[in-house]
Amino acid sequence: MPQPLTPSASLTCSGLSFRWPDGTELFDGLSLVIGRGRTGLVGANGSGKSTLLRLLAGLLRPAQGSVTVGGSLAYLPQNLTLDTGLRVDAALGIGERRAALRAIEAGDVSEKHFETVGDDWDVEERALATLGSLGLGGVGLDRTVGQLSGGETVLLRLAALLLERPDVLLLDEPTNNLDVFARRRLYETVDSWRSGVLVVVSHDRDLLERVDRVAELHTGSVSWYGGGWSAYREALATRQEAAGRMLRAAESDVRRQKRELEEAQIKVARRQRHNKKMDAQRRAPRIVAGEHKRSSQEAAGKLRGLHEDRLKEARERLDDAADAVRDDAEIRVELPHTAVPAGRTVLSVRGLRPRFGLLRDGELDVRGPERVALIGRNGAGKTTLLRTLTGELAPLAGEARTFVPLRFLPQRLDVLDEELSVAANVARLAPGVTDNRIRSQLARFLFKGARADQPAGTLSGGERFRAALAATMLAAPAPQLLMLDEPTNNLDVAGVRQLTAALAAYEGALLIAGHDLAFLESAGITRWLLVGEDLTETSAEEVRELLDSPDASGGGATGGVLEGGGPGARARGTQPTGY
Repeated sequence: MPQPLTPSASLTCSGLSFRWPDGTELFDGLSLVIGRGRTGLVGANGSGKSTLLRLLAGLLRPAQGSVTVGGSLAYLPQNLTLDTGLRVDAALGIGERRAALRAIEAGDVSEKHFETVGDDWDVEERALATLGSLGLGGVGLDRTVGQLSGGETVLLRLAALLLERPDVLLLDEPTNNLDVFARRRLYETVDSWRSGVLVVVSHDRDLLERVDRVAELHTGSVSWYGGGWSAYREALATRQEAAGRMLRAAESDVRRQKRELEEAQIKVARRQRHNKKMDAQRRAPRIVAGEHKRSSQEAAGKLRGLHEDRLKEARERLDDAADAVRDDAEIRVELPHTAVPAGRTVLSVRGLRPRFGLLRDGELDVRGPERVALIGRNGAGKTTLLRTLTGELAPLAGEARTFVPLRFLPQRLDVLDEELSVAANVARLAPGVTDNRIRSQLARFLFKGARADQPAGTLSGGERFRAALAATMLAAPAPQLLMLDEPTNNLDVAGVRQLTAALAAYEGALLIAGHDLAFLESAGITRWLLVGEDLTETSAEEVRELLDSPDASGGGATGGVLEGGGPGARARGTQPTGY
């Protein structure tokens, strides 16, 4: 991988402030310095990770403060679109240089061609080597972007950035839409980064394990943790444990200060009554009694003030301690009507050939509460297969039959009507269910009170996913077969954890198309199917062995789909025809 050339490669924010046009403040005086090495930027949905990357890349202008880049910068956005008619060499930014080289080789010695090439005489070789390093060795420079799958397009854009030899590289959720094999190539690219600044925003735990440090963006500030994802989680847990102890100590101190203040007030009241009684018994002159009273009141005021100050300080410490403790609310789901008996047939597929993709003869039976993962290369047709199983697309041949209530959560989350509130969206899919029942269940999906009345179109990415998941799982009749298409795309780590918790409470059959092996394993997958010309039984261990094998990544668009499920499986040359 090309190494950054500038010794001073760095990225610095000074007093950065940013507000959205509606006045929502995201950053107020944020300052940080990102040095050489690999930095993973993490944080909850809506914390501003993507916005911060766009500020660093110069695509957004801060209200105050500055960004200083040491060296050249390249940026890979989360939502990437390329002209489908563009040739691969043009997408790589080498089209003009390549054309000039061809002209020179043909005998045209015009000065403009030499100026275009400059010193980059090996640009074509470098481009092919970079494509090969990302598993796109079979992608010709004369092909068009439209012939590539979505995941291959992401890798193509990354190859273009690497060819620029940037000193600072920013990657925003680069593994979204990448199949497990393409992800491995991206992991290798990150592993090979030895100098310069690399900042990656991701929820992919395998990718985050490969960074040198983790920067957590939380409530507008950044906290630093050494090591990768596991080290970050361990350090965060330790901090939270300490914060919890501080909170309990602060709560105890507040209770003690309240008790001491009450005791002091009782003591002062008793002393005042005693002094008044003694003055009456002694028949002290009024002027003397008044002096005693003023003196007693001053002493009482000082004592009360002392304890009130102590109580105020204790409450401030309590507030600080409470702020340090995270309130990472978890989804709690109770779906008693989703259970499926172990022997019951849920889904039957015979000789299925969808309209798009590689599958030619799909055979599958799902029984009871099985949890099935569909994996395969980009372009194998996993999404098309799910849409065919739901009846949304008619197959070219064969049939798919379901025998229980089915619900499908697509990648686009288009089960939501953006004009309707969260509660109304659920009610639309659960006719006859009372509003009180809907709202009590939505509270378990963290939509409490007025949050349930918020229009779906105004939700953040993570909130939108939770709303779509709630509408899907709370539909009536209760789904006993749940199909999810790439459910972790664009979800932050907390969102993935919440999804895992929701699926843990689900008792029906589950069919998930996904690339995130860590998530699939945490979801309790019981069967693994590799999507190719047929549906091949495999396992998580075999998939990981395939990823670790030297030829696991195949050749990009010509790499095809693996035959068989074991470590010795070979790649069959095919061109993606689906999505």
